[in-house]
Amino acid sequence: MRPEDLHLPSARDAMLESLPEATSLHGAVPELRFTYLPASHAKALNLDVMLVVGMRGAGKSFWWAALQRPEHRLLVHRLAKRSGLTENVQVTVGFGERPDPGAYPGRDVLDHLLTQNHDPRLIWRTVILHALAPPDHALRGCADWPDRVAYVAAQPEAMDNLLYHRDQELDEKGGHWLILFDALDLSASDWPPMKALIRGLLQAVLDLRRYRRLRAKCFLRTDQLDERAVASFPDASKILAERVELTWPGTELYDLLWQYLGNASGEAGEDFRGELISVSGGRWGSEEIRGEAVWMPPNELRRNGDLQRRVFHAIAGPWMGKGPRRGYPYTWVPNHLADAQGNVSPRSFLAALRKAAEDTDQRYPDHEWPLHYESIKRGVQAASGIRVDEMREDYPWVDVLMEPLRGKVVPCDFEELAQIWHKGALDRLETRVQQEQERLPPAHLDEGPEGLRRDLEELGVFLRMRDGRVNIPDVFRVGYGLGRRGGVRPIRHDAGR
Repeated sequence: MRPEDLHLPSARDAMLESLPEATSLHGAVPELRFTYLPASHAKALNLDVMLVVGMRGAGKSFWWAALQRPEHRLLVHRLAKRSGLTENVQVTVGFGERPDPGAYPGRDVLDHLLTQNHDPRLIWRTVILHALAPPDHALRGCADWPDRVAYVAAQPEAMDNLLYHRDQELDEKGGHWLILFDALDLSASDWPPMKALIRGLLQAVLDLRRYRRLRAKCFLRTDQLDERAVASFPDASKILAERVELTWPGTELYDLLWQYLGNASGEAGEDFRGELISVSGGRWGSEEIRGEAVWMPPNELRRNGDLQRRVFHAIAGPWMGKGPRRGYPYTWVPNHLADAQGNVSPRSFLAALRKAAEDTDQRYPDHEWPLHYESIKRGVQAASGIRVDEMREDYPWVDVLMEPLRGKVVPCDFEELAQIWHKGALDRLETRVQQEQERLPPAHLDEGPEGLRRDLEELGVFLRMRDGRVNIPDVFRVGYGLGRRGGVRPIRHDAGR
């Protein structure tokens, strides 16, 4: 049978039922059936790994939330037995996206503590000790976080004893205790205090490694790990050497897709699992976790790029147009969602395919494949808009620089972009920074356009070509309204964001 004769007609219904409409969990717990453990992530979840790094959307907050649930830890343990995440692991939270003033201080409290010259390491040590302390401990009786920090500072020997005895108790029972830290961008509104807090956190986390049963895990964005600023303390190399980066090779992205489609509710999931057997030749396995079945993609399909291509082309058709000149869907989708470093957010990948399924259902309901190639292009447009919105949330200053470039065609000489910035964008950005209106401003603003170019390259928005020109990956180019000959059409300025 020729590849173009293969079809998976159930895939569109499975996509519409399973692929998420929202692009962020916002600290919520992920559904067990959609919990996919990439091989590259298994090491990151090991109890002994203290530092996990990744781009936005790589899965840091997903795992931060998942590790808090016993059923998710059990699933991870079954899939990665060396993780150490047995049922005897107790998990608490030391910082996260959702406010929890009883468990950890928020941004304003942290700012107050720093202005009172409290050592950032002592602040996080207090958070850790507070989580470990029994309910009747004097530390739990302190009225607020400043009082708790002051108590810990005044009782160093008692605090050492608290850690020692809790470690001994856990060792006798064969258990572990794990405290999780995520969303550190919400700990401060400017880089210097945030880097000071991250440096103090890494120190406090490293202190726990002296104990047998006490562990901590920090999830940081790649741009937050400025080693010169956050790792300038003794033995920092120990935590940096063991860090794990969350990455998503193309095969892992498609395995994630199979995980969603195979676990779609009702007939959609059943039909897809049955049809996939005829195309891939492999059978689905399942894990029974506390009464819930989690279906696992066939082993033959995992990380086998040729087989994955065959399956995805049975969903999207063999070409991105009426012939092969426009490219092949299996490689076209991730290539057009990658940033300048070649990284693809699984969140963007799923969002693009969700939109493609919706668009095909509305515009081409009788198309011979579940996804129409024009709908896939619109899905990439939608995913690009989402990535741009995320960039606006994290780094509003990027918008100040990118909006004046709307309509520009790339690749182009950097001087052309710098001239546009000199017409008002630079002055506007400097004013916002001076008036402290800019959260997490560009780190190299004082170096002028070249410094800003460097900042945009580090964020994956700009790509420096061999001849020195600037290119912009489609995942940002389309959302910011720039053109490229032969590329996906940019989103118009008046289009909904």
